[in-house]
Amino acid sequence: MAAQASSPTASSENASKPAEARPQHRVALIGAPTDIGAGARGGSMGPEALRVAGLSQALKRLGHQVEDRGNLSGPENPELPPVDGYRHLPEVSHWCHKVRDGVYQAMVDDRFPILLGGDHCLAIGSVAGVARYCAEQARPLTVLWMDAHADFNTSETTPSGNIHGMPVSVLAGLGPAVLTEMGHSWPVLEANRVVQVGIRSVDHVEKIQVAKHGVVVYDMRTIDEKGMRWVMKHALAQAAQDNSHLHVSFDVDFLDPDIAPGVATRVRGGPTYREAQLAMEMIHDSGLMMSLDLMELNPAFDSQNKTANLVVELVGSLFGEQILNRYKAQF
Repeated sequence: MAAQASSPTASSENASKPAEARPQHRVALIGAPTDIGAGARGGSMGPEALRVAGLSQALKRLGHQVEDRGNLSGPENPELPPVDGYRHLPEVSHWCHKVRDGVYQAMVDDRFPILLGGDHCLAIGSVAGVARYCAEQARPLTVLWMDAHADFNTSETTPSGNIHGMPVSVLAGLGPAVLTEMGHSWPVLEANRVVQVGIRSVDHVEKIQVAKHGVVVYDMRTIDEKGMRWVMKHALAQAAQDNSHLHVSFDVDFLDPDIAPGVATRVRGGPTYREAQLAMEMIHDSGLMMSLDLMELNPAFDSQNKTANLVVELVGSLFGEQILNRYKAQF
């Protein structure tokens, strides 16, 4: 992990420093080129699109050390119909186990893992890997889930069987054992340790499950009414209160499709460019983020790598690119 993770109080101490005084990260880029859990092909090209857009160079320019560990390997997309409510369950399991082990090993190697997706089912693996590391360090884990969708479907509620619509419910212990039991414990993560921002597309029964299991949700109506600053202040406060390791799982469809067309599951009415930049800068200012997913970038739906370029710009803000150097906002 990054230098600030070596002490249980390091994040809170670093967060009070000016941005230019904080330790730099030793980043490991891990590609997972698959769309195995999605309903549309093309997400498998996401990792390479991010590389072409200059992700590594952007991080190095900000002073971070970057090691690109290349791509994980796994089964190809067989494009089969659902079986018992799940599409491609054996293949998804294979990929998620590979991701889990890759992310965990990066952290053991004292690296900040950035998972380059690939579809969002892969977050089952990345969060499982992070959770194992956090358990070994006796540190709590909070997941900030930035997405247009709640991703809390199950085999009984899914309209499609696509597992990229189920990762949060699987992490909370709902689903097949081959996925729910891949963590260090069951469930991998309590549902109330997931904080969702930007949600605006939730299936009818899924809404009931999200409320029942206590997922913390700041949907687009809340952002509209209260503003992105208020939302991020409260979302980050949950992780800050017990000095959690903050894992950010960023689905590109979190963004409004007018600025980020390169996704297969577009939902109108997402955060604007400035709202997204503010969110990223506030995450950086918190000093809590220690691992990151970049998910669902689909170049097949993009135009001249426009969306990948935007994602790289936003990652720059996550890692310290600011208009002016600022101290941590007080929660």
